[in-house]
Amino acid sequence: MEVEVLQAPDGCEDVDEVKEVVVSTIEEEFNTSSPPASSCGRGAKTSQDDNWGETTTAITGTSEHSLSQEDIVRITKDLEDSVGLDCRRYFTRAVAVILGLLVFLTPLAFLTLPHILWPEKLQSCGTACEGLFISVAFKLLILLLAVWALYFRPARAGLPRVFVFRVLLAVLVFLLVVSYWLFYSVRILDSQDTNYQGVVQYAVSLVDALLFIHYLAVVLLELRQLQPCYSVCVTRSTDGATRHYNLGQLSIQRAALAVVENYYSDFPIHNPALLSASKSRAAKHLAGLKVYNVDGPGNNTSAGLVQSQSRAMIAAAARRRDTSHNELYYEEAEHERRVRKRKARLVVAVEEAFTHIKRMQDEEQKKAPGDVMDPREAAQAIFPSMARALQKYLRTTKQQHCHSMESIQQHLAFCITNNMTPKAFLESFLTPGPSLQYSRDHWRARQWTLVSEASVTSGLKDGTTFLLKCVDFSLVATSKKIPYIQMSEEYIDPKSHKFVLRLQSETSV
Repeated sequence: MEVEVLQAPDGCEDVDEVKEVVVSTIEEEFNTSSPPASSCGRGAKTSQDDNWGETTTAITGTSEHSLSQEDIVRITKDLEDSVGLDCRRYFTRAVAVILGLLVFLTPLAFLTLPHILWPEKLQSCGTACEGLFISVAFKLLILLLAVWALYFRPARAGLPRVFVFRVLLAVLVFLLVVSYWLFYSVRILDSQDTNYQGVVQYAVSLVDALLFIHYLAVVLLELRQLQPCYSVCVTRSTDGATRHYNLGQLSIQRAALAVVENYYSDFPIHNPALLSASKSRAAKHLAGLKVYNVDGPGNNTSAGLVQSQSRAMIAAAARRRDTSHNELYYEEAEHERRVRKRKARLVVAVEEAFTHIKRMQDEEQKKAPGDVMDPREAAQAIFPSMARALQKYLRTTKQQHCHSMESIQQHLAFCITNNMTPKAFLESFLTPGPSLQYSRDHWRARQWTLVSEASVTSGLKDGTTFLLKCVDFSLVATSKKIPYIQMSEEYIDPKSHKFVLRLQSETSV
């Protein structure tokens, strides 16, 4: 399929007519193309048509409605895991809300119960007591804001086990409140204490204790993990991409969460199409091997025939392995040559398209405000001029499954809006970016499985290894303890490196 380069004439004034022609031509060219023979992005040989990744058809060996026993077991397990996670998340939120209400309502209850139960016996509250009211009010407000800043944040992920420090802090708060309630019921409610100033001071002491517990929560949850203690090496199992991260005192599950969060922003996107070259090469070599029995079928026993065929296959594979490096060298050289060729054509096409945009912008400045094209219309107008070169480059580099026609037009409109250069537009295609740069279809969220021999709630140690499994690959993480650094000081006497320059008075005269 050929895509014609559509450009508006220099003297064209009807913007709507140009837009209709461009949109109809793009839809006709891209909708009438035949789909390729194999699925996109899996390393199979594809034809050189210009249809995009969303029009491909994958041919499998089973029906799309058939389910094996393993599929049923996996689906059942996924449903059980999802229900368990949802129930646990709602239960955790309910416990947090109940505990928060108990914490904030307890000081207010301490202050109001004497006025409700024995108001006629209470002594008058003086100036110092009224000042304590202001102290309680502001301390409760500060505590409310501090709790909101530390705990009321959107959840980043669902972990397989509870966070030990949070549970300990919740238990500590609960025990503190219960202890204060027990003392209040025995010493104040039963005896109906008439000293109301003492009751207010008792409530102030509770709020102070809660503020100190919140300070302890900040230290345990936020400050403790800031100092790096371990260097974690993360390797992707398929292509061997490796990154190193410095982490603090974290549990294994929270270290795994930090690894996954950094993975989406640091690792290049996983492209399984680039991994099938070696498999196809090995399959091609094995398919070319044939074994013949020159003595006839009846002269050898079955065991001897199998053994002789195995020896022949091994010998033939060894002879081919001696010359396979030449095939690999020429294959990679040919692929690099094709990539450079496609890249050169793409760069030229994009530069010409952006030059046309500059000319259109200069012409639109002379038009009325109602006739000016918006960036989306301009992107649709110049997209056909680069569509064929871009599609061929994406197919050569096996990136066609990462970019759709709609995403490319949106990126082009974004570049036009912000007055970006052709090089800035091409950067997202020439250099593969992280997973966050692409659509949500390429994110493997909520599909990670943590595998660890040690308990996931235990802390990182030197040599700790854990595995993060995803749909198509896995991340292998190994921690190494950052060594203790001993620095010494050496004093150098400033007078020790001074010298005297002595000049001879004799001359040749």
